[in-house]
Amino acid sequence: DFETMVKEGHEVAKLGSNIAIKVPLTWDGLKACKQLSGEGHMVNVTLCFSANQAILAAKAGATFISPFVGRLDDINLDGMDLIADIREIYDNYGFETQILAASMRSANHMTEAAKIGADVATAPPDVIKKMAAHPLTDKGLAAFLDDWAKTGQSIL
Repeated sequence: DFETMVKEGHEVAKLGSNIAIKVPLTWDGLKACKQLSGEGHMVNVTLCFSANQAILAAKAGATFISPFVGRLDDINLDGMDLIADIREIYDNYGFETQILAASMRSANHMTEAAKIGADVATAPPDVIKKMAAHPLTDKGLAAFLDDWAKTGQSIL
């Protein structure tokens, strides 16, 4: 409920000035966002699944909006379409709320969110590792190491 979210938010905010208080995208969450952001706290409004919700969060003073890409994909909607809609709306109205793309399940999700204009993304370690991987990098490294070994030289 609103009162509990605000009380918990105040406790979490004591951890440091770089802490964002996370609230759900419910009516009470939006009210808590309005109050906490009005007090100067950073607020992340999470569990966003529509552009309408993102508008309300921005109007409530959210520092971050967290649309859940993978969960929308799970129900046969395109999570990237939501990121694009939010980006367009926020740009049209000059909202300062940053788009924090959440529930990112693939390296492709990360690339597409960046292309569309998400400001921040959260991803599990395996997705981040996949972002660094490419078969041509592996092939090129193997060839380089093989060529280097043939020289008989060593740096160390």
